[in-house]
Amino acid sequence: MSVKFQDYYELLGVDRNASDKEIKAAYRKLARKWHPDLHPPAEKKEAEEKFKKINEAYEVLKDPEKRERYNRLGSRWKDGQDFQGGPDMGGTRYYSTADFGSGGFEGSFEGGFSDFFNTIFGGGAAAGTGRTARRGPVKGEDIESEIELTLEEAYRGGTRSIRVSGSAVCPECSGAGIRERSFCPRCGGTGSIPDEKTLDVKIPAGVKEGSRIRLKGQGGSGLGGAPKGNLFLKVRLRPHPVFKLKGDDIEVDAVIRPDQAVHGARIPVQTLDGIVNVKVPPGSRAGHKLRLRDKGYPGKNSLRGDQLVRLVIDVPADLSEEEKELYRKISELRKGRE
Repeated sequence: MSVKFQDYYELLGVDRNASDKEIKAAYRKLARKWHPDLHPPAEKKEAEEKFKKINEAYEVLKDPEKRERYNRLGSRWKDGQDFQGGPDMGGTRYYSTADFGSGGFEGSFEGGFSDFFNTIFGGGAAAGTGRTARRGPVKGEDIESEIELTLEEAYRGGTRSIRVSGSAVCPECSGAGIRERSFCPRCGGTGSIPDEKTLDVKIPAGVKEGSRIRLKGQGGSGLGGAPKGNLFLKVRLRPHPVFKLKGDDIEVDAVIRPDQAVHGARIPVQTLDGIVNVKVPPGSRAGHKLRLRDKGYPGKNSLRGDQLVRLVIDVPADLSEEEKELYRKISELRKGRE
């Protein structure tokens, strides 16, 4: 009795017309979720099984030639039919993941994973070596992450230590993913293992929201002696309790008393460079904005924006009785003019 063929598209959760990019994204998401090293001992066996199936599916669907053959030979799977191969299958046995058992593709047939792919897809593991056939050195993958900065950190620049979770070439299989004609037990067939490290990131002064900082050679590990990829950190600016960044201009509120608004005053205002004294003109009204030239954020050609100081008029909460009496007199004078 034949065994129903495993649907690789279903395993990865993608449509049969999915693009290479969609297939890769689905694989990476599932590989991170089910990597055995990220699960406690009680869940490790289940994770290993799912991890092996995910890698088997990706090994086929990422290769255009293998994928085309898989689509053609397994096209009747959706109808519930048994998978039927061509004459080269010998008409005797049709394998799926169920045939491989729980021991890493070392089930009831000699050769396991290697024979399976050689039979159906014309290759997959290098004969006699247990290594995946490669076309030569492959540069490591570029990785993107984020770095969150305060406005002051982004303005001044400097160095920040960050903890990065990535991957390294598996030392057991040297990145091949296969050992002794089965998936490598250390990396589960991915050719890489989780790797965490601390990096000192140099932050350029005046870096902006959404810009990227490149860390050369800190991305995915290369194969076959190829160099590592790069790590790109996308800058995110934290909301600031005082400043609001609007393009290259900075807005800030300044609270003044009614008497300061009427008679004018000099008040301290916080800027990215420290405290400065700002002149409030007599007769200022709430919402009026004072412009501080070149006190904003660095823009093109190192030219800085301006800082806009929005005046907020507020009555102090600690008024003395004498001050309250003066406000009552002012109120009476206003009524007499109305």
